Amino acid sequence: MADVGLFPGASEYVVRQMTWEAEDVLSIVLAREGEHVPEWTFGAHIDLIMRNDLIRQYSLCSDPTDRSQWTIAVLREPNSAGGSRYIHEILRPGMTVLATQPRNNFPLVDAEHYLFVAGGIGVTPLLPMAKYLDTHQKDWKMLYGGRRRASMAFRDQLSGLTSKVDIAPEDEFGLLDLRGAIEATPQDTAIYCCGPEPLIAALEAQCLASGRGAPHVERFNARPAFATESPQDENAPFELVLAKSDRHFTIPSDKTITQVLAAERVFVPTSCTEGYCGVCETVVLEGVPDHRDDYLMPEVRATNTRIMVCCSRSKTPVLVIDR
Repeated sequence: MADVGLFPGASEYVVRQMTWEAEDVLSIVLAREGEHVPEWTFGAHIDLIMRNDLIRQYSLCSDPTDRSQWTIAVLREPNSAGGSRYIHEILRPGMTVLATQPRNNFPLVDAEHYLFVAGGIGVTPLLPMAKYLDTHQKDWKMLYGGRRRASMAFRDQLSGLTSKVDIAPEDEFGLLDLRGAIEATPQDTAIYCCGPEPLIAALEAQCLASGRGAPHVERFNARPAFATESPQDENAPFELVLAKSDRHFTIPSDKTITQVLAAERVFVPTSCTEGYCGVCETVVLEGVPDHRDDYLMPEVRATNTRIMVCCSRSKTPVLVIDR
């Protein structure tokens, strides 16, 4: 298991139960021995730390009012880089894992009407939102797509709520009718989407074409514009200072902060290395970050008090971070 000392704020959790929710989708129930799990809100996710070098983000999909346990759901990825394979092939009930406190960049806002668009395993953060809204008799609809019906998790739970869920597997109905779904909702509808990048990009484009505000989205991968590195001549070298150890490093134009620190044996937790997962978020004490991530909310970026060190750089000659 991972070294808990390297991950401040992380705690050990016991795997209480693992259940097949659909073809290649396992739900995992996590609990703490003799303690409540930390509080969380709709849309939150945790970092599951399976090894020091294996950290993945999973949305919580249980009931936030149930402090006895958390539930996540994990898709078996045929080209897994480690996380999916570890969970499906190694992790078993009774084993322990490390997990961080919940983080939330996908909160449920207050609105009169809601439209949820789910793609495959992207249904996980939307499930508890739908259950809550259904219980409180709010106006909501969900458009849920996947490759095949058998691969779409939580169908029974969603179908048991109301008739507001349109389950539309691609092999039966083709691509989701995003335009029709959007145009069937009032103008003040809060639109949420989680799923693969092509679905999110298509929804963002359709919202723009329909004169709607930007949807609330949770991504599995960086947008192409963010995944592409800036040209090297735009990457001015700068000095990085680690405040806690008073160590100084030069970050050259062709290296990221995490690459330099890893070469100097300074451990920084990372996962996506593209600026969308949030694992490497670090406090900035001095200097102005050059934000190149796809994770921080605009209002947080504007404060220049946080940086994603896997991809972002510095606009000032010196950047001091809280490490």
